[in-house]
Amino acid sequence: MELDAAEQQLKGMAHSEQHYFNSYNHHGIHEEMLKDEVRTRSYMNAIVQNKHLFKDKVVLDVGCGTAILSMFAVRAGAKHVIGVDMSTIIFKAKEIVAVNGMADKITLIQGKMEEIEIPFPKVDIIISEWMGYFLLYESMLDTVLYARDRYLAKDGLIFPDKATIFMCGIEDGEYKDEKIGFWDSVYGFDYTPLKETALSEPLVDNVEVKAAVTDPTAVLTLDLYKCTTADLAFEVPFKLSCRRDDFVHALVAWFDIDFTACHKPIRFSTGPHTKYTHWKQTVFYFKDVLTVQQGEEVSCNLLVRPNDKNRRDLDIKIDYKLDTQDATRRVEGACEFKMC
Repeated sequence: MELDAAEQQLKGMAHSEQHYFNSYNHHGIHEEMLKDEVRTRSYMNAIVQNKHLFKDKVVLDVGCGTAILSMFAVRAGAKHVIGVDMSTIIFKAKEIVAVNGMADKITLIQGKMEEIEIPFPKVDIIISEWMGYFLLYESMLDTVLYARDRYLAKDGLIFPDKATIFMCGIEDGEYKDEKIGFWDSVYGFDYTPLKETALSEPLVDNVEVKAAVTDPTAVLTLDLYKCTTADLAFEVPFKLSCRRDDFVHALVAWFDIDFTACHKPIRFSTGPHTKYTHWKQTVFYFKDVLTVQQGEEVSCNLLVRPNDKNRRDLDIKIDYKLDTQDATRRVEGACEFKMC
């Protein structure tokens, strides 16, 4: 029986993995990413403006998609680029590379990075756009780390090489009522069993910067030269300092990406204070409403780990406590979320 259960779990993981890769077979997702100007232009500038780093180098593009980053690398003077992707979009990528006259400079391979062999023992530079919602949901970071350990030459470069998750508290009462409170009475019926489900699912959406009640704080920084897959499960305490008297209904998370190897370091942010990106922001609603005053602190503890059944999904727990002198306003609690 135990063996059967293990086999079922493996089948489930394989199905989830296949679903993830199949989602990238569709034209629409690539259109959305390419039209994300913050994302695509940042990568273009990081590569093309640093020809002194790419000239005559062998480059590996992990999760190459339509091969846009591979072509940027050739434009920057790379000797050869190997693009690897699991999805069938790679066949269109081969056509794109050919019509742009780069077929002799770019080798595209369909398959899992962990299972294929590339035609070079080592590469000088790894480029990848691996980030997911909340940075780590459905991300390919573990695959990039495998490629780093297997193929990156000593003193080789990674583009980008640093990622930081930020969080802050927001006032979002009107939308919370619309999204969560809706289940209290649905055409006169009590639908609160679905309220629990709604609260457990983080919302990916655009948040207005004026909704921020607390200062933002960095909760996790990943250095891609040093981090390991073990770092993708983490627990971190942090404090949020309140800017004004208001209510806190939720935490919002976003991430910044850095290309520190560039001659002039390049960074882009997916936060509410900057231009739109397709990652938007991730909102975690509290069960409670925190009534806060300027200068007070909300103490939080964030626990994140890949889901046991599908490592691309995330299990997230947030403990929170309002530190205040007024005992009538002191609130503490915990919320558990699943990103799947």
